[in-house]
Amino acid sequence: MLPLHTTNIHITIPKMGCWFYFLMLTITTAVASPIKNQIHLLRPHSGSAGHKHSDINCLSWRLAVETDNLQDWTLVPQACKDYVGHYMLGKQYRDDCDFVAAEAYKYAKGLNFTKDGKDIWIFDIDETTLSNIPYYALESVAFGSIPYNATSFDQWTAKAVAPAIPGSLKLYKQLIKLGFKIVFLTGTREKFKEPRIKNLKAVGYTQWEKLILKGDNDHGNGVEYKSSKRKELVEGGYRIRGNMGDQWSDLLGSNPGDRTFKVPDPMYYIA
Repeated sequence: MLPLHTTNIHITIPKMGCWFYFLMLTITTAVASPIKNQIHLLRPHSGSAGHKHSDINCLSWRLAVETDNLQDWTLVPQACKDYVGHYMLGKQYRDDCDFVAAEAYKYAKGLNFTKDGKDIWIFDIDETTLSNIPYYALESVAFGSIPYNATSFDQWTAKAVAPAIPGSLKLYKQLIKLGFKIVFLTGTREKFKEPRIKNLKAVGYTQWEKLILKGDNDHGNGVEYKSSKRKELVEGGYRIRGNMGDQWSDLLGSNPGDRTFKVPDPMYYIA
């Protein structure tokens, strides 16, 4: 019997061809190594940039974030800073947002509604319709791996230069053509109303039924605040047919809408 650690095996099978030789060598090598050493072959060891992650699997971390299995986290792990940065700046993030928007449109165009002006679609703003990636890519922010600085983020918001998320902008225009009324519901403070209007219109969001910002008398966490505003809309006779946001707090709570759609955001968490 060959010892299990033996992998230097020569097999000569002239009639069966090279492919069979390769197959037998692969099987022999796998059998010769302990099972526990083979499991790592199925486990990703690097992020999108190929950087090694010793203590955390960043792909699994992001999956936990997007599925709300990981809650109340405050910072992107340092080991995943580069992974998140490459994801947000790369093709996969764009593709993921486009996919969500395409599914939302597929759902929306299959609905029957009266076009009486009461069928609405709710959009969040930050990381849903407008992107703050230029801000989060700064070294002082590092894609959410450095503690949040409200002052610097407010300064960024006031500039009104956030680009549109292409998939969401396309969906927005498609929904208007279908006859939906658009409601923007954001946690942005009321004092930034003018910069928000300027920013939205500058990138292509030119009309809406309501733009709801957080006033001084609005209290509670994200879920409570947005639930209360959606309740007001429903009590006002509106029918929430769709609801899109980047945070679960945009989509949970009362009156979430007939169907919700979450776009990815592994940079921060709002309860």
